[in-house]
Amino acid sequence: MSYSLSYIERSVEKLPINVVEDQSVGAKMMAEIIAGIIKQKQAEGKMAVLGLATGSSPIKIYQELVRLHKEEGLSFKNVITFNLDEYFPMSPEDAQSYVYFMHKHLFNHIDILPENVNIPDGSLKIEDVSSFCSAYEAKIEAAGGIDIQVLGIGRSGHIGFNEPGSTVNSTTRLVKLDSITISDAIKDFGDEKSVPHRAITMGVATILGAKKIILAGWGKGKSAILKKMIEGPVTPEIPASFLQLHKDVTVFLDAPATSEFTRTKEPWLVGVVDWTPRMVKRAVVWLSQKMEKPILKLTDDDYKQNGLRDLLVEYGGAYDLNIKIFSELRDTITGWPGGKPGAYEKTRPERPEPAIKRSIVFSPHPDDDVISMGGTLIRLADQGHDVHVAYQTSGNIAVFDDDALRFSQFAVDLLNNQGVKSPELEKANAELRDFLKNKKAGQPDTPYVKAVKGLIRVGEAAAGCRFSGVKEENVHFLNLPFYETGQVEKSPASEADLQIVIDLLRSVKPHQIFAAGDLQDPHGTHEVCLQIIFKAIRQMRAEGDKWLDDCYMWLYRGAWQEWDVEDIEMAVPISPDELHRKRKAIFKHQSQKDEPVFPGEDKREFWQRAEERNRTTAQIYDQLGLTEYEAIEAFVRYPFDDEESFLK
Repeated sequence: MSYSLSYIERSVEKLPINVVEDQSVGAKMMAEIIAGIIKQKQAEGKMAVLGLATGSSPIKIYQELVRLHKEEGLSFKNVITFNLDEYFPMSPEDAQSYVYFMHKHLFNHIDILPENVNIPDGSLKIEDVSSFCSAYEAKIEAAGGIDIQVLGIGRSGHIGFNEPGSTVNSTTRLVKLDSITISDAIKDFGDEKSVPHRAITMGVATILGAKKIILAGWGKGKSAILKKMIEGPVTPEIPASFLQLHKDVTVFLDAPATSEFTRTKEPWLVGVVDWTPRMVKRAVVWLSQKMEKPILKLTDDDYKQNGLRDLLVEYGGAYDLNIKIFSELRDTITGWPGGKPGAYEKTRPERPEPAIKRSIVFSPHPDDDVISMGGTLIRLADQGHDVHVAYQTSGNIAVFDDDALRFSQFAVDLLNNQGVKSPELEKANAELRDFLKNKKAGQPDTPYVKAVKGLIRVGEAAAGCRFSGVKEENVHFLNLPFYETGQVEKSPASEADLQIVIDLLRSVKPHQIFAAGDLQDPHGTHEVCLQIIFKAIRQMRAEGDKWLDDCYMWLYRGAWQEWDVEDIEMAVPISPDELHRKRKAIFKHQSQKDEPVFPGEDKREFWQRAEERNRTTAQIYDQLGLTEYEAIEAFVRYPFDDEESFLK
């Protein structure tokens, strides 16, 4: 969710940035810049030299370049490419290699000459690396230097694999990877021991030698490091900050990537603000927290001394403004997430009627429901609502191989214990053991292994629902096809995924839809699942499904991030007993207990993360001067009739 800012002072942001509508728009703009340079060089009869990056950020750029080649005739025959980096050691044939990545996403689909493709060689002997690096630098120089360098940024602040401590004069070399970089790579390699701890990378000086640089930064998870790169000082501790020394850099960001920027968090400190209702609430909450005062104790002087004088002019002073924002926050709090029967106050988040609602909770993975809104789920069931839970994906890749082996062997042992022989199952179990024993990093699971892992998660999710009071017949396992690749990288969502969700919604016809608005999960599954729901609802509305006229959609977070207080529209208090019940519901997901396969940057268990976020939200409400609660789960209502304003 972004905010409107009319003017920004250049002194705060030390690099030019372009905030785009979404990643696809930004990728298209960046691809057009690259294509323009290629065409210009073609017209001059020269070679275009491209510096290319890997990782998730440039994938959409390469997809657009492929489209330009196939649909608009963009030729790459006059293009020479130099990739930034490669893991070491790494065979070019490995699925995790950047050779594999580049051919998969770009080179296999365009007419570039193979001899013009240059990628650091991760298969070299260690004693040959130094001479290779020198030759790589010489080859770039012989090509006339890099015309345009494409970059992403790592959470450590690296560009290429120039980790913290890299110097501005560094050139292509072998480096040791930062622990943050290694942690982020686990999702691609399966476990930490499989991630190479070194890499060959272009140096900072090599990158700064490019004539033009474009950098893509997507998502809230990158916002903190992007802020340091753009607003902070030039320092070897943030190698990306060296880009401030280059004369032609443009940074392309989506709105979530600016969430930690001054322009987003405190825009009144740097420019003239368009005071939308959300922005006003953000400013008052910010001032209350800065002054360490409850909202109702803020004074005119507090506003004047902190860049908010114009708010006093618009609202007639601190007294009236304080009461307005305090009342808006108070009205978000409800112990009745399904609506309180007979209560007709217009300020309540949910409608009182019908008294018993059909509620459907969409859970991207088989535990997001209890992790992110387990207290609310239990409350809905306790208050007698007809609660359905829909698990959108199987979550099978998030089960450890040893768990699959244990459960498969248990099935064989159980049958044997009961005097039942199943040669087919015993054969499948033996094949599973052999496969897992010889499984390589990143290798997709066999159908049987995926089935075992999927059933483990089905059993856990069903147990969690039983404990939460959800009827057995109201638990739906959708197993959306886009997820079933057996790998971290998923297929694009398809019509089959869409139709499964539409069929369920039309079957249940809910009064409430709860869906994951937490888009910071490491693999993007949450966002894909959410967009499928959005698309399903838009299609059904277009096709005249009248039941949608009386349906609210609530977005929850909690597993990876939480809503900002100024955005919360329904805050459900959780008592100490309910928080304990929520924890026990999470514990039903035993395969995710202690240490999940994909923990992300937060190494704590999911129940610990969830409780910390829920307690923090309650503490913020308390500090703002509202009622003190043990914990709070937060929701934002998605307005399909006014989607444009929601995004501002």
